[in-house]
Amino acid sequence: MNYFIKALKQYVDFDSRASRKEYWMFYLFYMIFYLILTGVDFALGTFVFSTLFGLGLFIPSIAIATRRLHDTSRSGWWQLIMIVPLVGAIVLLVFFAQESHGDNQYGPTPVDLY
Repeated sequence: MNYFIKALKQYVDFDSRASRKEYWMFYLFYMIFYLILTGVDFALGTFVFSTLFGLGLFIPSIAIATRRLHDTSRSGWWQLIMIVPLVGAIVLLVFFAQESHGDNQYGPTPVDLY
């Protein structure tokens, strides 16, 4: 949960780096909260809560993905590869899953909270 809160605090930080654990823990809690809110929306017959949650975390999601790509020595612009159907998502998933590189032009190696 601390990684999720840390990512929200750095919601406009597109310059530093995010460790693999930090990125995947953010994504895990994002999906848990989204599924809960989707269930609430389904029970109420609306799309309000999950839509607002997704819109509210759109920029933080892009920011942490950019920081994760920086950790693998890539530019955040690599997220645009998602435009390519199927192949783009697979390539981006491989980039997100790669090991962290040592210090690079985006800063020192990030330290995990726990």
